[in-house]
Amino acid sequence: MFNLLKDSPETIALFGGSFDPPHLGHLSVIEESLKILEIDKLIVVPTFLNPFKTTFHASPQKRLKWSKELFGTISKVFISDYEINQGKATTTIQTLTHFQEQFYVKYIIIGADNLASIQKWHDFKQLNEKIIWIIATRESHELKTSVLKNFRLLQIDVNISSTEIREKTKKGTK
Repeated sequence: MFNLLKDSPETIALFGGSFDPPHLGHLSVIEESLKILEIDKLIVVPTFLNPFKTTFHASPQKRLKWSKELFGTISKVFISDYEINQGKATTTIQTLTHFQEQFYVKYIIIGADNLASIQKWHDFKQLNEKIIWIIATRESHELKTSVLKNFRLLQIDVNISSTEIREKTKKGTK
């Protein structure tokens, strides 16, 4: 018997970011997403360079390696080198378009800290029409979701950021 579902593209969520460095907050986002989203795969996409930044702290290859070490053994999680292989800042719409060639991209996972600038994202209106936003809550960030067409909240109670980790590392504390 012919199985339509077998020939359908896999349903995925994309979780992009600098991961400079990846940390337990990111891990919590991934684990919680896998619990609540009906997806075949969650693809983690470390950036070569965030389009809103001019530098990175750890090299793209090092951040990719760290991401593979921290997230790569989790069932249904795939770490993609797509943006890093571009060798430049890559917009979310470009990454979405790339993965849509092979998958049904239903969700894009972002941190609540991204909401303040989300309308500045390249082709935000097109992104907003195509996907469901998964917003990972962060204690110190307000949830201004009025511009989002379709979204779900992901309750994350880990109070940590890559910036905080880098600052503590510079000071020699952990």
